[in-house]
Amino acid sequence: MNRNVWLLALCQALLMSGNIVLISVNGLIGQQLSPSDTWVTLPVSTQFVGLMMATIPASLIMAKIGRKNGFRLGNIIGIFGALLCVHALQQGAFWLFCFSTLLLGIGIGFGTLYRFAAIEVSDPESRDKAISLSMAGGVLAAILGPNLAIASQHWLPGTHFSGAFIGITVLYILSLLVLNFIALPAAVPAQDQPAQSSVGQILKAPGYLVAVIAAVVAYAVMNLLMTVTPIAMHKHGFHFEQAALVIEWHVLGMFVPSFFTGSIIGKIGARMTILLGSLFFVGCILVNLNGVSEWHFRIALVLLGVGWNFMFIGATSQLTQTYLPQDKPRAQAINEFAVFGSVTLTALMAGNLEVNLGWQTLNLVMLPFVCAVPLIYLLFTRKPKKVEA
Repeated sequence: MNRNVWLLALCQALLMSGNIVLISVNGLIGQQLSPSDTWVTLPVSTQFVGLMMATIPASLIMAKIGRKNGFRLGNIIGIFGALLCVHALQQGAFWLFCFSTLLLGIGIGFGTLYRFAAIEVSDPESRDKAISLSMAGGVLAAILGPNLAIASQHWLPGTHFSGAFIGITVLYILSLLVLNFIALPAAVPAQDQPAQSSVGQILKAPGYLVAVIAAVVAYAVMNLLMTVTPIAMHKHGFHFEQAALVIEWHVLGMFVPSFFTGSIIGKIGARMTILLGSLFFVGCILVNLNGVSEWHFRIALVLLGVGWNFMFIGATSQLTQTYLPQDKPRAQAINEFAVFGSVTLTALMAGNLEVNLGWQTLNLVMLPFVCAVPLIYLLFTRKPKKVEA
């Protein structure tokens, strides 16, 4: 795999490290600052609202100014959002903090396209591995993110957790530096591009919608259970450091398989990889239903991470085989909006669901959504015709 893919993986790792820090502290900050239990997960929700808002514009902006400049813009927005979070925490301003995480989400929205950029700098026969390896940077994030969240707790005196956002600022600055060493294709002038298909034609392409559905379920279920886990552990008497370690195990489960997911897709196909991922999701839910010890949380979150990896990377691989090159910005934008729109919805619902249903009932509610994915694939899919991404 060429150097550009590895450098994109490093940028992805820096972005994900910041995401993990946010996941580790946002719920707890919500508990400290929110005016009621209903709004505990609002900072997480506004982060994903920002991400959802950015998905379509980010893809279209990059089509005009190029991938590299688009990624730079996203990082700059993220830096501003992180610094504004520090100010909001120093002032104890809950609503300003929520707005600040919205800006962070917009920056993250640009970064979600790193995996598609990896395809563009790799050979056609290596694209599954390129997608997979671009996500493998999450292994570094799994170690760096939780430890940064723990270490940064007392960086700034008198403002608990505000040091975490100083750490996020540093991560985004490093990403800006790494981008200078990546060779990415320049934007193609609009007059030189073939006519694009309509949105309806893109949606009707064989395999497109089922790939989007698989990605939506994978990310939404994973995000909901991951977001609620630190809160559930806190209610069951566990300390912040224990919850951060569980998140570290989870993120390792999400990204360690990336070193071989591409090879698995090459051997059994994207669809079977997605179905394999759904089995890991079921395993996660069964473990969560069985108990609430620290090891139950650890094992379940590892299974959740592996299931997400197989299902989401498999869905991304299938998606890239369903659209024409000139339809890339629209097709990717629709997918990202659907995925992170659902993630935003689950983040908004997470606090209420955990309060009203409880941890184990919440897991039980997720089971039908996970089981729906293999059912849809068995009933409605056929092998898509390959086209260039």
